[in-house]
Amino acid sequence: MSAALSAQTGTPMVPVPLPELLAVAREYVDAARYDAADRLLNHILAAAPRHGEMLHLKGFIAFKRNRFDEAAVLMEQGLAAGAGAPRQLCNLAEVYRLVGRLDEGITLVRRAQALAPTDAVAHFNESMLRYERLEPEQCIRAARRAIALKPDMPEAHMRLGQTLLLSGSYAEGWEEYEWRYQIAGAQPLMPKTDKPQWNGVPLRDDQTLLLVADQGYGDVVMFARYLPWALSRARSVAIATSPELKSLLERHFPGLHYVTRWDDCPPYVAYCPFSGLPRLHFTRADSIPAQVPYLTAEAGKLALWKQRLDVMLPQGMKRVGLAWAGRPTHNNDRNRSMSLDMLASFGRVPGIALVALQKGPAAAQADAWRGPAPLIALDAQLESFEDTAAVIECLDLLVCVDTSVGHIAGALNRPAWIMMPFAPDWRWLTTRTDSLWYPSLRLFRQDTPRSWEPVIGAVAAELAAFAASP
Repeated sequence: MSAALSAQTGTPMVPVPLPELLAVAREYVDAARYDAADRLLNHILAAAPRHGEMLHLKGFIAFKRNRFDEAAVLMEQGLAAGAGAPRQLCNLAEVYRLVGRLDEGITLVRRAQALAPTDAVAHFNESMLRYERLEPEQCIRAARRAIALKPDMPEAHMRLGQTLLLSGSYAEGWEEYEWRYQIAGAQPLMPKTDKPQWNGVPLRDDQTLLLVADQGYGDVVMFARYLPWALSRARSVAIATSPELKSLLERHFPGLHYVTRWDDCPPYVAYCPFSGLPRLHFTRADSIPAQVPYLTAEAGKLALWKQRLDVMLPQGMKRVGLAWAGRPTHNNDRNRSMSLDMLASFGRVPGIALVALQKGPAAAQADAWRGPAPLIALDAQLESFEDTAAVIECLDLLVCVDTSVGHIAGALNRPAWIMMPFAPDWRWLTTRTDSLWYPSLRLFRQDTPRSWEPVIGAVAAELAAFAASP
């Protein structure tokens, strides 16, 4: 029997069973062919607009495209239409985590755990939500349950490691932190190699150790404090780093082989990421190498920036640096960053001049600054971290979110106030107003998730006192 024809176009209308279309859509999603999946789902939903799993898959695609609010709406519609399987509940719980609906996320993972008590994913999702709620003990318990059910789940090990470090349990925390590069989709540390990861044992003089300046810029600055310890165990060292940090590292640790391309690496017998050095060092809360400053500004840059700032800024005012946003691709940027207009109260503090050290897309926000306090934007003039270090040396104070400039200030032993999200990165612990890693830093913490107003108000009040001080 021939296929029916479309009344409008005469195109053959080929009937396909819905389960088969759904299977194809799932295959597209599993293969990350989101455009193809989205087109197919649109066709299916035009005919079956209340199909729960189709709506959930549409929401999942929105989630993968970082459209979290849209994902929440679609997945909620799917849930109302019957998409309530344990993994679907976990997917929506993760979306709720990303949009800050933490209590609702906990409710969903509890439902998922009741339906599938041996599924590690639901317990891992709970650990993620518990971290955001700053409930470290519950987070650790949930992560351990996930690992008990699936011992080779790197995401759960990583969350456990971060939370143990956040809680000050460094011995086990460093071990669990080692799972970070086994997470699916994580950027690999380095190209495939048959060489082992270094175990900290001293090497012979003719053996080269490759150290990889991994993770974010702030991490590299923070873990650079371990280079003297590593150099005491390996006389021949090569450092693979980004071009942005090469000059800063090379000036402080001369005589090493620095590369910014993997193809330029010399032969080596073992490798280690910077972020793996604390574990090999057996770092504990009372043995952090915190001798500061361990970085300094380059003399020529320092003289140049002192002259520039003397011309740019009014005399007699306290010079306060600002950085209000981190790298947009950071997995916690939605919590740690803000917009410059949220800091308008800083501009009403008499006696200060503001210096924007912001880089990246958020730097353009300085163009709209209308506060009474003068603000100069240095984005285009900060050509390297050498420039950033020199500017910070010329400031009276830096105020920033948790991003690399705060680490630079701490390594320089310059005063800096860091505005922290409610659930901070592990290195800042949970309640301290100071830092074990950088004695010159002061931490201002949110009392509730994504609530910047009290933090900004507290910093503005302290700025007023700072500006009035001798």
